[in-house]
Amino acid sequence: MPKKSKGRAEWERTKYAEATERIPERGKFETTYGVPLPPIFDADGADPGLPGGPPYTRGVQPTMYRGRLWTMRQYAGFGTAEESNARYRYLLEHGQTGLSVAFDLPTQMGYDADDPRVAGEVGKVGVSISSLDDFARLFEGIPIGEVTTSMTINATAAILLAMYVAIAKRQGVGADRVGGTTQNDILKEYIARGTYIFPPRPSMRLATDLIAYCAERHARWNPISISGYHIREAGADAVQELAFTFADAIAYVDAAVEHGLAVDRFAPQLSFFFAAHSTLLEEVAKFRAARRVWAHIMRERYHAKAPASLALRFHTQTMGSTLTAQQPQNNIVRTAIEALAAVLGGTQSLHTNAYDEALGLPTEESVRIALRTQQIIAEESGVAETIDPLGGAHAIEALTADIERRTLAEIATIDREGGALAGIERGYQQRAIEDSAYKQQRSIESKEKVIVGVNAYRAEGDEPQVPITRVDQTVVERQRERLAELRRRRDAGHASKAREDLVSGARGTANLVPLILAAVEADVTLGEICADLRTVFGTYVPPRR
Repeated sequence: MPKKSKGRAEWERTKYAEATERIPERGKFETTYGVPLPPIFDADGADPGLPGGPPYTRGVQPTMYRGRLWTMRQYAGFGTAEESNARYRYLLEHGQTGLSVAFDLPTQMGYDADDPRVAGEVGKVGVSISSLDDFARLFEGIPIGEVTTSMTINATAAILLAMYVAIAKRQGVGADRVGGTTQNDILKEYIARGTYIFPPRPSMRLATDLIAYCAERHARWNPISISGYHIREAGADAVQELAFTFADAIAYVDAAVEHGLAVDRFAPQLSFFFAAHSTLLEEVAKFRAARRVWAHIMRERYHAKAPASLALRFHTQTMGSTLTAQQPQNNIVRTAIEALAAVLGGTQSLHTNAYDEALGLPTEESVRIALRTQQIIAEESGVAETIDPLGGAHAIEALTADIERRTLAEIATIDREGGALAGIERGYQQRAIEDSAYKQQRSIESKEKVIVGVNAYRAEGDEPQVPITRVDQTVVERQRERLAELRRRRDAGHASKAREDLVSGARGTANLVPLILAAVEADVTLGEICADLRTVFGTYVPPRR
């Protein structure tokens, strides 16, 4: 083994040793030939520092995966709450360590399942949730105090968190034990995804209200997961993914500070969500650079003092846009490479896509393979036994520094545009992503970039021969019947009063989350809450470009 540097020897005696007392190492770490494996190797050339301390290039925890593996999540949800609940139980039984909820488009866009405008989308790309009763069925038999739950929800994030809190109260789970994440990143919806409801500024108010509410009441809940994933899926390159995500983060932090919150009070609860592409080395460097950029932003721009405020914590998902309908089994390999990039880059949480998602909703078999992909990386590859295993490699360190420099330069450009919100209103980020996506597609069509099984290495009989999960078409009728029954039995006066209080609060400056919680507990539906807020905030119509 190489001789330890003075810095690493000191780190092993102090910070690393203290961390292993709190979180014991998972096992005995040694090579296949019986030599003890050190937690990190000293860097060759430029020193990237040590894990667990600013700027966190090598990871946010001193022990990283030697102490505890990343959280393994599988994004899931379809049809009714009962169907999704069965899938969650299946995944937990097979070793998943956290839930990740997919909601259908009506839920994301603020419509109840019985609204005739959304009948064709109910239960299709996620679970249908219109009421607290639906949410109770979704988590039936799942101990909220023992699992963490990630919810991919933005425009209606405050409503879904209110439902989660209400169900936790029913289960007797205290506020200090409610753990998880709401995506709640509305700015990227205007940039890349499109599930917005209200104009940007009242939407920012809702997002900020949720951050303030969780800072006061739910210390284990991440009230926002600022997302580069959808920006990357829309066609952004690696630098744009980081720069546009951090520009959005700056806007949220600014709003929270203007709200009166001290940065060190809420910053440790901010989390991020990035994509993992199949360009392995570039992606590893991207994740390492991201931690350095965030530490720089929090220290230099906001003068944060708490180390936790500087530590970038993020969830990663392998990229759906890299999956192909042609030769779909190849997607298992693509996903494994992307998952490996996320682990080598130091993610805190990971979702692996199922190989059949280019064709339809994943089957139980395909999600099990996706989960097993993570477990094989964790238990068989050995990469989790060394912290930042590629740190010090010339290519990785050079790429990390280059991505960091380019990201900071692009953030400065957005600052000159007036910030993320002003850039969105002018279409700056949207145009940049469109240009990048166009260049990528041209490179595929010209075969400059090879996609195996698509523009090269084709074979006879490439038509996919895999089963596809279908959503039961009776889901709409069942949801309509349930909503009709809910409206018949609820206390109409109580529900009406809760709606009036919410509208009054929206017209003023009160934090809206407690009012939304009161409404869902009075059995006011998600669609009714959003309809009331539309009367105050209006509806966003994107400018024509």
